[in-house]
Amino acid sequence: MLESPDPKIRDDTAYLVLAIWAGRGVLDGHLAGIGDRLVARLADGPIYRRTFAAIILSWVVLRDATTSELDDGQVLGWLDAFSTWWRQETDLRGWDSQLGWLHAAAHGADALRAFGRSPRLAAPQLLDLLDLAADRLLADNGYMFADGEDDRIAYALASVLTRAELPATAAARWLGRLHQAIADGTPGPVPPWAANTVRTLASLYIFADRGVAWHDPEAGALAPPVQLPRAGELKAQIAAVLRLPWRGLG
Repeated sequence: MLESPDPKIRDDTAYLVLAIWAGRGVLDGHLAGIGDRLVARLADGPIYRRTFAAIILSWVVLRDATTSELDDGQVLGWLDAFSTWWRQETDLRGWDSQLGWLHAAAHGADALRAFGRSPRLAAPQLLDLLDLAADRLLADNGYMFADGEDDRIAYALASVLTRAELPATAAARWLGRLHQAIADGTPGPVPPWAANTVRTLASLYIFADRGVAWHDPEAGALAPPVQLPRAGELKAQIAAVLRLPWRGLG
């Protein structure tokens, strides 16, 4: 059902059931097998097969963060496969009139956020996640985000940046790449990747200012927001990028 081209079957039924079951622990004891099957679907097939595998994988990884059912090698192997797919995916359409939601950028962001919250990732893997998000933003696929993808990627980045294991210089490395790419722009129409990047950073600034709240499946509500370490420094670095196209920014 998760591979169905019919969005009523895939999105309105299969996704909802699997996400709820994973969050409530119904799938406990089966996470490893389910995750392996999902990762295998990232490699080929129609776009909706890949994107819905990614978003359900996010629920599996989040559940393991609560249950510790899996082992490090399993989750890190999934991370490698996910990173390869998300970095190379070229079909970034959000909504299709016949197929419904496809959302490679947004579903990938949800998976990145889940990996960012996994205790199985240490500082090197978390730094790789930040670089992966930068790669995704800078990829020139000609698609301008239209369905909240920028906010979803910002939410994922903010989630990674809550991790205390990250070094103080973590933000400078990947933000420096974005800063240089925007600074190298030339007069004329704004390319989609640049618009996507600026909008994502504007959203990330708000997360840095307000903190990050995650949904608690067991409580059925949002947990209190988590503040980002060194938020003031991060906001200053983001603002430096945002001033490049908007020089009137304070």
